[in-house]
Amino acid sequence: MAYKGFSLPRRQCKAKNSLKIRNLIVDKHFDENGYRCISRMLNVPVSTVGAIIRKWKELLFTINRPRSGASHFEWSYFWSWSRFVDYLQCVLAFTVLATYVTYLLLDSVLFVESLGFLAVFAEAMLGTPQLYCNYQNKSTEGMSIKMVLMWTSGDTFKTGYFLLTQAPMQFWICGLLQVCVDFAILFQVYYYSRYPQKPISHTTHTTSAKAL
Repeated sequence: MAYKGFSLPRRQCKAKNSLKIRNLIVDKHFDENGYRCISRMLNVPVSTVGAIIRKWKELLFTINRPRSGASHFEWSYFWSWSRFVDYLQCVLAFTVLATYVTYLLLDSVLFVESLGFLAVFAEAMLGTPQLYCNYQNKSTEGMSIKMVLMWTSGDTFKTGYFLLTQAPMQFWICGLLQVCVDFAILFQVYYYSRYPQKPISHTTHTTSAKAL
């Protein structure tokens, strides 16, 4: 993603281009191209093609782990867990830190109200990773339509309840936002089924973020 007045460091640009090549290799493999054919198309050694595809089959991702001495906080490695235990450690550390901060600021009305808004806003945005994933893949293949319909019905009834009971404004605003995201995903189902397009990459799963 490019921004005006901002340029990525050379190392990050190189990593970004390298990841793009790896994704293209997996994409070509899914199109039933052989290793040598992919090598000629992308001007990549056959051994490299084979190594990337084997890594994808084994680990289901193509991003490289940070090399020794490299920063684990670079954007290219964000939320790309190579081990499940790392994910659990991150969640545990965040939970402990959030609990401690909440305990310290429990008497602050501003903090409590802000925390409540962030909670309902985070819930309202749960469908956006699925929405973005569908956009990247130009497809909703592998996504359960029944699941999205259940999201939509539940979010619609919940938002209606907030409006009828005159709940605080942040509840029904975030509820409406959540319903809009659900309908946007349903529109993607209609659009990509009616106008199918070639997926950009098969390296991103369509597993629902709400189901995790």
